[in-house]
Amino acid sequence: MSSTTPTPPPSSLTERRKTETRMEIARAAAGLFVRHGLRATRAEDIAQAAGIAPRTFYRYFATKEEAVAPLYAAGAQRWVEAVRAAPAEAGVLHALEQGVRHTLTPGVGISASSWEGVRALLCLAESTPSLRRVWAEVCQASERLLGEVLAQRVTRAGAAEDPEAPAVPDSDDNVAGSPPPASAAPLAPASAALPSPAFVATPELRFAAAVASAAVRAALEAWAAGDGPAEGPDGPAELALRNLTALRDFPWGR
Repeated sequence: MSSTTPTPPPSSLTERRKTETRMEIARAAAGLFVRHGLRATRAEDIAQAAGIAPRTFYRYFATKEEAVAPLYAAGAQRWVEAVRAAPAEAGVLHALEQGVRHTLTPGVGISASSWEGVRALLCLAESTPSLRRVWAEVCQASERLLGEVLAQRVTRAGAAEDPEAPAVPDSDDNVAGSPPPASAAPLAPASAALPSPAFVATPELRFAAAVASAAVRAALEAWAAGDGPAEGPDGPAELALRNLTALRDFPWGR
């Protein structure tokens, strides 16, 4: 399994420790990449910074570039989880907007002081082709999961309108827990990436998920390319909310 592919939630102490180790390696790698650059950083350097043996590093990641994937994936996971966690009565677009506000508002999804770390990670992806591939794989996986979460919401809404429709499984059976607290580190670790919900997105919902994901990704990348603050009208949250207006007239459920 690729290091950028979402993994099931840890079900034991051993699995939780493995997840924690992955995040420790990811933080060490990101710090070294930012300070010294990708080319000057070896896998052995990352292992030393994380306090592990090089052979242990390679048990978790095939390449040094993949080592930052858990950091990218944690932010993407938080976005999908926040959409899933929106109130059942909220429309799909409102759920997407709530997900943006929870994920991208400084001090809500990520602590306000951590946003420069987010910018550094995104700039690394923009400037380094091999890291850009890691970022793209994470975004693609997040897009697929978002499509399934949207399918879940649309299915539930349809079942609520039709009392004779079959019961829809509780979302707690299909997805991970609530999003991490605001005190988390930059793109901070959730315990693991979301498992795939038991819902299949229609072609229309796959398209909507792609547009919504692109709205968020483009907002993050545009903000990271500048030097403005994370708050305010040109911060990633407001940029993403403006981008999401492209879905305002989307025919949800039809």
